[in-house]
Amino acid sequence: MNAIPFSVLDLSPVPRGADVAQALHNSADLARHAEALGYQRYWLAEHHSMPGIASAATAIVIGHVAAATSRIRVGAGGIMLPNHAPLQVAEQFGTLEALFPRRIDLGLGRAPGTDGATAAALRRTLAGSADSFPRDVVELLDYFGPVDALARVRAVPGEGMEIPVWILGSSLFGAELAAELGLPYAFASHFAPDYVVEALELYRSRFRPSARLAKPHAMVGLNVYAADDDATARLLFTSIQQQFLALRRGNPGLLPPPDADVETGMNPQELAGVRRALGFAAVGGPETVRERLTTLLALTRPDEVMVAAQIYDHQARIRSYEILAGVLRDSGLGLLGA
Repeated sequence: MNAIPFSVLDLSPVPRGADVAQALHNSADLARHAEALGYQRYWLAEHHSMPGIASAATAIVIGHVAAATSRIRVGAGGIMLPNHAPLQVAEQFGTLEALFPRRIDLGLGRAPGTDGATAAALRRTLAGSADSFPRDVVELLDYFGPVDALARVRAVPGEGMEIPVWILGSSLFGAELAAELGLPYAFASHFAPDYVVEALELYRSRFRPSARLAKPHAMVGLNVYAADDDATARLLFTSIQQQFLALRRGNPGLLPPPDADVETGMNPQELAGVRRALGFAAVGGPETVRERLTTLLALTRPDEVMVAAQIYDHQARIRSYEILAGVLRDSGLGLLGA
């Protein structure tokens, strides 16, 4: 198996006992470590009305992280396009590209990244928003096209800029759209792994080369919770289990500290749902992580991997990415950052 690039997906978690300012400081700090460790990209995600996630104003946080680093690519994983006018997104990411040349990525999703009431508060019409996603993506790509001084609407900054655009998805829809448009594709298997193999097969089989991309390029999302031993890693993993359960119960909150008894508080349906949603994971000490990664990479054959780790203690989160980087280098599985 050839070495592949690994990257970091950061939801800029707000742990209990901390605040948004601390979460954003932690994101910049983790990004500096990720750059030094050799990770390829550092992506932030758009979520709204969630107290435990500080990256709602995603383009601003991307600028914050890019300013704190010097080489690593920084981007959105992703911008939820139904919440925005394509022109506005083009201008925002054109500005970021102007400030941080050849370092900005733009991943696009069609979900609102929140509940219906909050989506309505974002000033968008909810009816048909998902259906308009392909059209909005094409419009956005056009704004990044060659400079046209005669165009009635121009993205300034944005026009003429070579900003990589990815389609994100957790179903077959995004895979088919990315294939049709000839764009790179990232599957959110870190929280919705059910269709990952089928979606990747669909994307690869139906891919149509474009001016942006000559052949399919697929990324998968993984949860990696690494520690010096299996028991410690499993304990770290309980924070995201608790947070995911709270979200499923309609009560999203701050990232809780680890709780070894978390599963005893779930009913059988909740336990099955959490295990299924978060099942695309490598949780353990270095050898356990290596074995699990080898299995998951063989299953999906990705061109890149994006790693999520919602860990309560910031230093433990940094340590998890350090251990993973060591595993990847020692095993030859990947890393390949600048």
